[in-house]
Amino acid sequence: MAIDFTGRVAIVTGAGGGLGRQHALGLAARGAKVLVNDLAAAQGVVDEIRAAGGEAIANNASVTDFAAVQAMVQQAVDAWGRVDVLVNNAGILRDKSFAKMELADFQLVVDVHLMGAVHCCKAVWALMNEQKYGRIVMTTSSSGLYGNFGQSNYGAAKLALVGLMQTLSIEGAKNDIRVNCLAPTAATRMTEGLMPQEVLDALKPEAVVPAMLVLTAQDAPTRTILCAGAGTFEAAHITLTGGTFIGLGADAPEQLAARLAEVTDRNGEIVPQSGAAQGSNEVGKAMAAAGG
Repeated sequence: MAIDFTGRVAIVTGAGGGLGRQHALGLAARGAKVLVNDLAAAQGVVDEIRAAGGEAIANNASVTDFAAVQAMVQQAVDAWGRVDVLVNNAGILRDKSFAKMELADFQLVVDVHLMGAVHCCKAVWALMNEQKYGRIVMTTSSSGLYGNFGQSNYGAAKLALVGLMQTLSIEGAKNDIRVNCLAPTAATRMTEGLMPQEVLDALKPEAVVPAMLVLTAQDAPTRTILCAGAGTFEAAHITLTGGTFIGLGADAPEQLAARLAEVTDRNGEIVPQSGAAQGSNEVGKAMAAAGG
């Protein structure tokens, strides 16, 4: 069945170029009315959408300004009456090794990527709960999931978005608010000068759009981390191993060190459905060891 956004209203942040622009164009091409957010280049993307027969409006709010974000959401509601889809895409880079990084640059990246998404989610949350429908995508990154030299600020913010997604997906489930993460590998204005041209050519931003469309569709999954780049799609998972009961003896640290390979063995690992799974596993093993 074709993925169709006819009648849906979408907000895409950081959509003036690169990946965000492709997200906005992709949603509009499938029928969505799109609010295109960007500090400077939103109107050009709106013009593209309108020229292709779509419906779009521009917004220049900074996602770091909660009042401006609230006004952005109200702009979409005033124009179209609702907000169905939020794609948190706005971002910046301030790459340096941790030793050389200024704290101001660390804070700025966290403010844009993490708090920007928090502001946008908060601004649509009551509305989506009231209309009993919402689709939210957080843009995470392989740098957050696995680490990358020179990106401690970016990686910390991007993995924090996974934690935000995990909890919002649980809290939004009762009102059909589905929240997911997208980890793109794409050449954008943020990555210019960081990769050779042949790599940039393979990593076109439009190759990521199918994953975004799946994560925001009516039949979208929830609590999914979907990875995409160059036409390949993967899923990432945060897992929990079965673990080993060691107890609280005086030699527990030495016992743990000796059995660390057993503790970290991935055979039988699970993807917990909530944070409570860790405590349940630990208490269960302790009770079993005590004969309970």
